Amino acid sequence: MQQPTDLAPRVVTLGTAGGPRWWSSKTGQHRHGIATAVVVGNAYYLVDAGLGVGRQLERAELSFNDMRAMFITHLHSDHTVDIPSLLLMGLYARDTDKAPIQLFGPGDRGMLPPVSARAEVKPQPVCPENPTPGISGMVHSIVQAYATDLNDRILDALRPSPLDCFAVNDIEIPANIGYHPNDNPTPAGMAPFEVYRDELVTVTAILVEHPPVAPAFAFRFDAVAGSVTISGDTTATDNLVTLATGTDLLLHEAIDFDWVEAAYGGGQTDTEQASIDHHRKSHTSPEQAIELATRAGASRLALHHLVPGNTPLDRWETLGATFEGEFLIPHDLDSISFARQDAEQADQLTKVGV
Repeated sequence: MQQPTDLAPRVVTLGTAGGPRWWSSKTGQHRHGIATAVVVGNAYYLVDAGLGVGRQLERAELSFNDMRAMFITHLHSDHTVDIPSLLLMGLYARDTDKAPIQLFGPGDRGMLPPVSARAEVKPQPVCPENPTPGISGMVHSIVQAYATDLNDRILDALRPSPLDCFAVNDIEIPANIGYHPNDNPTPAGMAPFEVYRDELVTVTAILVEHPPVAPAFAFRFDAVAGSVTISGDTTATDNLVTLATGTDLLLHEAIDFDWVEAAYGGGQTDTEQASIDHHRKSHTSPEQAIELATRAGASRLALHHLVPGNTPLDRWETLGATFEGEFLIPHDLDSISFARQDAEQADQLTKVGV
């Protein structure tokens, strides 16, 4: 895997597995939950907060002081499960005079998804009084759930509140694009829209298709020296191609559908078949990811959010020959440059004093 120069913008693959499971590590391919750091200069931006992200940031030597913003692609648990640990413990790893970390994620869905047509008895939702909170609602609930702990520390030890260290923002979907969480969650022909900007990066987003989740976002980070696009969870989606066009690095999810069939018994029961249905309509095969990257003209493609998270590498690597650009299957804590080729060459000349 590449080891970029200190000056090159890069991603650090903190966790590369998808799915709400503890994947067995007996194969030797242990992977933490999905999370990616986008590093530009001395700052970084976190995309998703899968299982173990706090420890992985420590192992990657990425200081909490240097995190400027967090971006959550969607609210499935494998992308959000360690938000509580970041809220409750990250604040002790950050200097109190630092500006709050901006946290961006989906807003309230507004309505429940449809019930599976395979249901014989209609399932009852949990928390019917507030069944679809967005990122702001999630953070509020986490803080409320830990209020005893937090108030002990705030009042007795004069420690900061998570709400002093994080500024939470529901991503506002552009008006008049035809978005509807059930009827049209991924409007065709929509344009990417800006969600964040500072002097180092501009972050744009687009809606991708991950039913029944809505909204679900992909994010693109554009820096002076290059760009990286992170798909989030999605089936093969034209909107992703729109966002990723000309990107220097595309990180795209990938799932092994043969494993899905085996894991759910080939659909012998309605419950098993409903799970197979979900995976097939909501995720992307590695072959499809390669096709999307080719259509987008991406210079590099790295497959991550791998399901299953303990699949032997050769299952994924054998597909690399079908992609004309650079094809990568990163391990946890790999560092991958997203500098354009011309920027990388200029950086190398600077390094050798030419």
